[in-house]
Amino acid sequence: MKILFATSEAHPLIKTGGLADVSGSLPDALAALKHKVRLVLPAYRDVLQKVPAKSVRKVAEFEVGGCGREFVATILQVKAGGVEGIDVPVWLVDIPELFDRSGNPYLAEDGTDWWDNGERFGVFSKVVTELAMDRVGLKWVADVVHVNDWQTGLVSALLSMEKKRPKTVFTVHNMAYPGNFPQSLFAQLKLPPSLWGMEGVEFWGHFSMLKAGLLKSDWVTTVSPTYAKEICFPEFAYGFEGVLQKRFEEGRLIGILNGIDEEVWNPAKDELIHKNYSLEKGRVANKKRNKAFLLNELSTLKGLDESAMTSQMENWLEAPLIGLVGRLVEQKGIDLVLQVLPDMLEQTQANFVFVGSGNKAYEAELSRYAQQYADRIWTYIGYSERLAHQVEAGADLFLMPSRFEPCGLNQMYSLAYGTPPIVHHTGGLADTVVNATDEHLKQGTATGFVFYDPSRYALKSTLLHALHLFGKKRSWQQLQKNGMQQNFGWKASAKHYVKLYSEEK
Repeated sequence: MKILFATSEAHPLIKTGGLADVSGSLPDALAALKHKVRLVLPAYRDVLQKVPAKSVRKVAEFEVGGCGREFVATILQVKAGGVEGIDVPVWLVDIPELFDRSGNPYLAEDGTDWWDNGERFGVFSKVVTELAMDRVGLKWVADVVHVNDWQTGLVSALLSMEKKRPKTVFTVHNMAYPGNFPQSLFAQLKLPPSLWGMEGVEFWGHFSMLKAGLLKSDWVTTVSPTYAKEICFPEFAYGFEGVLQKRFEEGRLIGILNGIDEEVWNPAKDELIHKNYSLEKGRVANKKRNKAFLLNELSTLKGLDESAMTSQMENWLEAPLIGLVGRLVEQKGIDLVLQVLPDMLEQTQANFVFVGSGNKAYEAELSRYAQQYADRIWTYIGYSERLAHQVEAGADLFLMPSRFEPCGLNQMYSLAYGTPPIVHHTGGLADTVVNATDEHLKQGTATGFVFYDPSRYALKSTLLHALHLFGKKRSWQQLQKNGMQQNFGWKASAKHYVKLYSEEK
């Protein structure tokens, strides 16, 4: 099949979250199954700076309408393998007025949305539609167009107006971002009037690009089976429960679990960690060496005296180290962590490392804890890919207490690295982590720790249970092995998508 995969971000070209990881990996996995894939995304300034000039050529140029103005869209093709980490040809949509900006694809430097995001991604969706219908002279007709999140949801609605069109699949990575804009944007983009209304893209008088994808795609997928069920309920649907329940009843809403890139997230070959290890070799000794390296690096960053670090290292290595990498926002449960942290410091020997950014109040509180407990808490405000890998390899436990989590990737990274995760029973976390109950431990199926109520009491109880098991070396090592034996590669997920692509419209 010929598959056009449209996205607003793709690792390693540009990344703000999990969408980029999926967009950088799934197309390659589909290509490995012998399908012809093209990845299309905006030519942001940062993307053009990363692409080697010798790998790029202009393949098309045409006009596309925006809000009361015309743009020239240039399609730049990056050859397969032209960017390390992406094995399929990439089409970059170069419209400098919309995408030649520094930094984040969606946010200005002050942290607010770009004022013209609606026009930017509305125009991008128009371009993708022209590519899908092969109206720009590339002589490449898509069988399937796979679009992702609100930024490309309009593509499905526009293609629904075409007579001979490809199949459309819309993947929701996070329902919390609806892509809502004023009705005036719909008019200014000169979109087909028949798309407006309750059975179209209207959402409480606004223009919703998310609804366009949910309602007008042949298939709607989410990134885990549990999340597909959860979003049919009001607390997870953000007002779209009626649309989602309709699609579910039609059999057109399903969940396909994300995979992980086993070339990038593999402790046996990870170039960002201190010592490599695998299930069979070096798991215990080298994991401890990674722990020492991580603590030494973080303590150096903190400015701790080298002699003090040396005297403390033996205690640090014996005490359990709990790591958290992620956005410091309530969705991720960081407020629950801060509520239980004083008790954990007082009642246990556990140490903590936090890597992330988000709510300024949470950043400040974690930084304060790191100063107050200089030899037990390490905090890095910001994002560091290198540190993210080192925490997975060096921590003993990984903390992921999200209130909701469409799929989540860090819990799967943690399992692969022999770092049992502590998770809330929601979305993809529920689908990937088997709770370490007595029964599951006896059966040899336990892989981590699960709590079922997003409260400080449930989290604390689960943390204490995990630390208790950490003291039982034989049981702990078996738990690590169980996790490292799991297979979360992209091949299985890609096969599910191919099966879906083959279904009737």
